[in-house]
Amino acid sequence: MTGPLIKVDKLTRDFDVSKPWLNRVIEREAKQYLRAVDDVSFEIKKGETLALVGESGSGKSTIAKMLVGLLKPTSGTVLFDDQPMRMDTSDDMQQLRKRFQMIFQSPFASLNPRWKVSDIIAEPMVVLGVEKDRNKIGKRVDELLDLVGLSEKDGNKFPHEFSGGQRQRIAIARSLSSNPEFIVCDEPTSALDVSVQAQILNLMRDLQDELGLTYLFISHDLSVVRHMANRIGVLYLGALVEVAESKTLFQKPKHPYTRMLLDAVPDLEMTNRMRKEITGEIPNPINPPSGCTFHPRCPFAEERCKIEKPKLLIAGSGAAACHLVEDGLLST
Repeated sequence: MTGPLIKVDKLTRDFDVSKPWLNRVIEREAKQYLRAVDDVSFEIKKGETLALVGESGSGKSTIAKMLVGLLKPTSGTVLFDDQPMRMDTSDDMQQLRKRFQMIFQSPFASLNPRWKVSDIIAEPMVVLGVEKDRNKIGKRVDELLDLVGLSEKDGNKFPHEFSGGQRQRIAIARSLSSNPEFIVCDEPTSALDVSVQAQILNLMRDLQDELGLTYLFISHDLSVVRHMANRIGVLYLGALVEVAESKTLFQKPKHPYTRMLLDAVPDLEMTNRMRKEITGEIPNPINPPSGCTFHPRCPFAEERCKIEKPKLLIAGSGAAACHLVEDGLLST
């Protein structure tokens, strides 16, 4: 396969956050829109893991939902193996949906508490028509439970009988039941204890190697991303500000926002690096700053940054959206 498995081109999503019609008429206010995702483009090659990181409100989960067809983009396209993603029930889309799945953030909210585990795992097979024979479905469920480190007997239990880590294993088994090629992982370990996170991450890495899976991994935890990702995209206020290989991003970050995020990570390797707290807050997305949206928090901001919006341009082995990086004024 020569082309990318996933190709996202100029993806944008706006949400209508206006007051009710009568309030707007009385108060003489226009409609208001919140731009959650702003002209985002990236590619994911078959078998790799691309991670998207950023603070809360940066658009990570909105992108995830658009990639799997849960949200319709305002503009832009998502191509899966050169096929456009659409929100319809046509035969070609039904076939396409078998090839991707999603693991949600909370294993406590994403599993139906009234269903047995076997029914939860079997649901994608039934809905997508992957398998119709009950005996084969039951056998496949047993295989998946074993694959994620659970027992066949666990299929007769209900979600409340499991710990958080075990529930996420069930969610992973469900995501694998339709034999997908691509899985969107929306902060799959953020609701788990630190001691359990490593087990789940190692399981996902092993499954990727064994089954040849492709991941979009969404997280706000840079230590998790460092363990999982081949490439990392950094989001700020809905836009990509930097994309780089994982090792390069941690060793030589280019964008000032990426540097701020990395400076806030505890120095676990004890290199005597001073830890700096993240300063400022993400601006109101309904009324974002002009020019570079990061300029109110950027220690290197110039007058040009307040006026002109930077483009995501090639910088070294990656890409960055920063005027100073473009002009070579920021040393790595």
